Amino acid sequence: MAIGRKKAGWGRYLKEAFLYRWNVLVFGGAAVAAVLSGHADIALPLVAAGEIAYLAGLTSFPKFQSAIDVKAHGEGRAANVGPAQTSARQKLADVLGSLEAERRNRFLKLRARCVEMQRIANAVRGETRDDSGAAAQLRTPALDRLLWVFLRLLLSQQALGRFLRAADGNSIQQQLDDLIARQKTASTDERIQRSLADSVATAQMRLDNYHTARSNAEFVTVELDRLESKIQALTEMAISHQNPDELSIQVDAVADGMSQTEETIRELQSITGLGDTQEAPSILTTDVTEVA
Repeated sequence: MAIGRKKAGWGRYLKEAFLYRWNVLVFGGAAVAAVLSGHADIALPLVAAGEIAYLAGLTSFPKFQSAIDVKAHGEGRAANVGPAQTSARQKLADVLGSLEAERRNRFLKLRARCVEMQRIANAVRGETRDDSGAAAQLRTPALDRLLWVFLRLLLSQQALGRFLRAADGNSIQQQLDDLIARQKTASTDERIQRSLADSVATAQMRLDNYHTARSNAEFVTVELDRLESKIQALTEMAISHQNPDELSIQVDAVADGMSQTEETIRELQSITGLGDTQEAPSILTTDVTEVA
């Protein structure tokens, strides 16, 4: 049992011991047999005495107590997680689960570097009390927001890549050229001209959409590299900055300057499938190995 963990108490020990499935089966069977024996006045007290001896022995066993303490502690932690925390954790799990292995590993490596840099910063300052390795200044919502933007950019990059692989830009351009040429030589019949004009407009719309996707893909790739370097630089600065407030101000400033990037992410919702989630989940303080 972990040091300082609150004990579940004798009431919980007795309850768990009594409700143990094999005990319920044996005790219930013995009680029924005692009643059917015709000597219930003798048999039932013996069954009760045996049950009491079992409960007293098991509940005083240290390993049994430790197991129940752990179970109760886990239930207590789960009960303390509110709907908002559960939703944020689920958002993180959904995005990580949607990423292909290469992009997911890129994010996990960046997060691990943030934690490692803080461990080094703690050691430089002689601080060892933070067992998680992520000190207060790197637990700010601003840095979580940067990591969340980075993660959503990875999802956007993946979705754009799939779209561009599925949509053949050269083929769309060729189709548009053919339609324009056909429109020029087609009959003057109003119905034919109207149909061809609509086809040209549709092909042009597809081509414009393809070019927009290519432009967005290029921006997302460049922005991912920029943001990754920025996050690494900010976490490395924790080693030389003795004043946590100064570092927090810089992290906040970078996070506040992400409006254009977040706007691009919102524009890509239709292909990423990710809703408009302004609230960043807690990333540095979440065990991502449990949700990845």
